[in-house]
Amino acid sequence: MKKLLALLLVAMMALTSVAALADAADFDPELVKAAQGDGELIVYGSCEEPYLAAACQKFQEMFGIKTQFQRLSTGEVPTKIEEENGNPSADVWFGGTNNPYDTAAAKGLLDNSYVPANAAHLTKDIYKDPNGYWYGIYTGILGFMVNKDELARKGLEAPKTWDDLLKPEYKDLIWLSNYNTAGTAKLVVNTMLQMKGHDEGIKYLVNLDKNIQVYTKSGSGPSKNVGIGECTIGIGFLHDGITQIVDNGYENIQLIIPEDGTSCEIGPVAIFKGAKHVNAARLFVEFALSPDCVNMAAGTGSYQFLVIDNATQPKEAAEFGLDPSLVWDGYDFADAAANTAQYVEDVMNALGNAADDRFQTK
Repeated sequence: MKKLLALLLVAMMALTSVAALADAADFDPELVKAAQGDGELIVYGSCEEPYLAAACQKFQEMFGIKTQFQRLSTGEVPTKIEEENGNPSADVWFGGTNNPYDTAAAKGLLDNSYVPANAAHLTKDIYKDPNGYWYGIYTGILGFMVNKDELARKGLEAPKTWDDLLKPEYKDLIWLSNYNTAGTAKLVVNTMLQMKGHDEGIKYLVNLDKNIQVYTKSGSGPSKNVGIGECTIGIGFLHDGITQIVDNGYENIQLIIPEDGTSCEIGPVAIFKGAKHVNAARLFVEFALSPDCVNMAAGTGSYQFLVIDNATQPKEAAEFGLDPSLVWDGYDFADAAANTAQYVEDVMNALGNAADDRFQTK
C-alpha cells in the first residue's frame, strides 16, 4: 500500500510539473530563458499574504525560479527601498494600492524600462501608470464595513455617507488605517481632499479623527476586526469585507458603498530600479498580468475586480454588488500621484499633537 501511495504521489507531481511547463509555454521563451539564468527572484508584496504566497509559489513552479517573498504594507515598501539607496533588497513589488507606487516612482525607486506584452490585456488606460512605472492587476472599492449586531445592540443605524461618520454617536466606534503606513488611508486622504476641496477635506479628516478608535498599520486591519465586534465600523476596501463574510463566516458584516461617492484603488505590479534579478522581475510582471496569476486571487480570499480582459472575474464581488462603475468618476489619479505625500503631511500637521497618540498602530 505504501509503495502504491508513493507511486501515486510521484505521478501527481509529474502531472503538476507537466502542467506548469505547459503554462510557461505561453510566455516569451527568450525572456523565460533569461529569467531562469537569474536563478532567483525576491518579491515584496502588499496584497494579502495568502494571495502573495500562492502567486510566488505558482511562479516558482511554472518557471523553476527560486522565489522568495515578504509581506509589507504599501507605506513600508518605499521607505525601505529608499533607505537602501539604489541597492534594493527586492526585485519586484506586487499588490497593494497605487498611491505609494506613485510616490516611489517620483523618488526614482521604480524601473520603467520594460513594457510588458501582457499589458495589452488591460481594460482601461487608468489601470497603468502613464509613464510605465507600474501596471494594474486588480481594482477595489473604498467603503464601510459595519457589524450589524453591534449597531443593533447600541441602537444605531449604519452610516450611509462619509459625512455620517462624523456623527457624535459613532465616537470610538470607527477604525481606519494609518495615513503614514497604509495605501488605503492615503486613498481616503486623496478622496476627501478631491471631493470636498483641500481645506474642507483637511477639516473633515480632523473631525473624523474624533470618532476614530484605532488606526491600524495595514489597510485591511479594520476589516479583520469587524466580524468579531472589536471594530463596529471599519473604513477600507470592501473586498476585504467579502473575505471576512465568505471565508471566515462573519455574516454579521454589512458592506456599504457611500452614497455621496467613493473612489477605488488600483493594485499594481512594478520593478524596483536597480533590481538584481531584472529578467526574473520582468517575467514576474508578465506573469502578474496573466490569468495564471490573477485567477488565483479568489481562491486565496482576495475578491477584487480584475482588470485584464482575459481574466475570470470572481463571482463573489458581483454577488455583493461591488461594481467598479459605481465609484466617483471625478477622482483625479494624476493629482493623487503628484500630491499624496504633501496631502498626508498637511493632514498630520492639522492633527497636531493628536497625531502623537492617535496614530499608534495595532
